[in-house]
Amino acid sequence: MPAGIGLADWSAVGHDAPPLKVMIVTDAWSPQVNGVVRTLEMLGRELQGLGHEVRYVTPEGRTTVPLPTYSEIRVSLFAQRTLEQEIREFAPDAIHIATEGTLGIGARKICLQYDIPFTTSFHTRFPEYVAARFPFIREEAVYRFLRWFHGPATAMMVATPALKRELESHGFKNLKIWSRGVDTDLFRPLADHHLPYPGPVWLYVGRIAVEKNIEAFLKLDLPGTKVVVGDGPARATLARTYPQVKFLGPRTGEDLVEAYAGSDVFVFPSKTDTFGLVVLEALACGTPVAAYPVQGPIDVIGDAPVGALNQDLATACRQALTISRDAARAFALEHNWHACTGQFLSNIAIDHEP
Repeated sequence: MPAGIGLADWSAVGHDAPPLKVMIVTDAWSPQVNGVVRTLEMLGRELQGLGHEVRYVTPEGRTTVPLPTYSEIRVSLFAQRTLEQEIREFAPDAIHIATEGTLGIGARKICLQYDIPFTTSFHTRFPEYVAARFPFIREEAVYRFLRWFHGPATAMMVATPALKRELESHGFKNLKIWSRGVDTDLFRPLADHHLPYPGPVWLYVGRIAVEKNIEAFLKLDLPGTKVVVGDGPARATLARTYPQVKFLGPRTGEDLVEAYAGSDVFVFPSKTDTFGLVVLEALACGTPVAAYPVQGPIDVIGDAPVGALNQDLATACRQALTISRDAARAFALEHNWHACTGQFLSNIAIDHEP
């Protein structure tokens, strides 16, 4: 069983070679609205557009329980009972395990039991997230679990070179880049559209949770109106603490596009995201970004004149107001999902045995 296919072979896999059957195992799925879910949805759409068959294994239709301290995320119970049957019935050419939850652990066990090659990806900074919620758990203990989980994979995919270097310093092996893109057909500027609040309008989109550092944005002394799109365990508390902020709840599709395109600046206060897909979505809508100069924003924006990165987030916000919306859109057009899917295909492990 070969460990994977080279980048030079990708076009053949996508076009001239027989289509692949790709199984994607993920504990993160609808109705969750986050970057992981959107990434996997777009990956499936692109793979299908190339002629491949995609099967998702998700918590949908399974017995689940809410994750402690994070009820919006549900954990599948007895995952392995049906997983083996699903794998046998679909007979995938490649299995990609996207998350480290119960479905991911079950799929990993089956793959190891039957010597099936598989790949994994790293989407969430669990060590930092766990430390934020459970200070008594050491980060190194979480890294030890993650090394155990990802170790047998033929490739562990990460979004950026900086994250690759960081994980290598923690002892991870077989790391490969799988970057992120944005749907520039959906996420686009809307002429003469502005959210109906006093400006400037400062927007945050994402999970409303302690690890996202949202309060660093909400407490800023800025003119105009702060708007928050999303949901999460900290929403009720923050809404009470900051009654002047407009909490609009989760939005998807055109409603989300209207929020991005109708704002003056997208504020990204997180210091722990592995990439920050919402940054690209905002830029695709022509909305410049204000963020801390940390991994994620640095990897996405770099030195491009489409965002302001500053240790003083208020300064970054004011600087972002001066940035060209046309430049933001043009930057996003260079980051498409087609190229990212090519990276994914170059990384996956193909099982050629019957």
